[in-house]
Amino acid sequence: MADQGIEGRWNIVSWRQEYDDGRVVHPFGEGLEGFIHYADGRMFCVLSKKPRTAFTTGGQWDASDADKAAAYNEYLTYAGGYSFDGETVTHHIELCIFPNWQGSAQRRKVVRTGGDEMTLVARIEEGTPEARTAILAWRRAPTAA
Repeated sequence: MADQGIEGRWNIVSWRQEYDDGRVVHPFGEGLEGFIHYADGRMFCVLSKKPRTAFTTGGQWDASDADKAAAYNEYLTYAGGYSFDGETVTHHIELCIFPNWQGSAQRRKVVRTGGDEMTLVARIEEGTPEARTAILAWRRAPTAA
């Protein structure tokens, strides 16, 4: 479903997770970069720590497992379809660096905080000691001239 309210590219401003026990965590620190893009019922999201840690033990495929694990801990990407009901966007995930999300529907409450700003809010790991609210602030990317 196309919706001009969220369609287009949005650049990440901040990402924090507020745990039920009071902890507040910034998964990639306070320096991050990335975007989410919505168009024609399809979406793509990529988030990255800024700057990322370079591999020290080899190339893309022959680096140490420690370097590869560190790279995973600094990067999130997923893509698929989406639906939007005016208050909640649901990401219908087809591909994801975190394989447990593939085939799932991830729901985010959309909070418009200004004409070119929005926040996506999601409850995750509900019912566990790691239950928390993820809060991602976005700013609409400038359109190409």
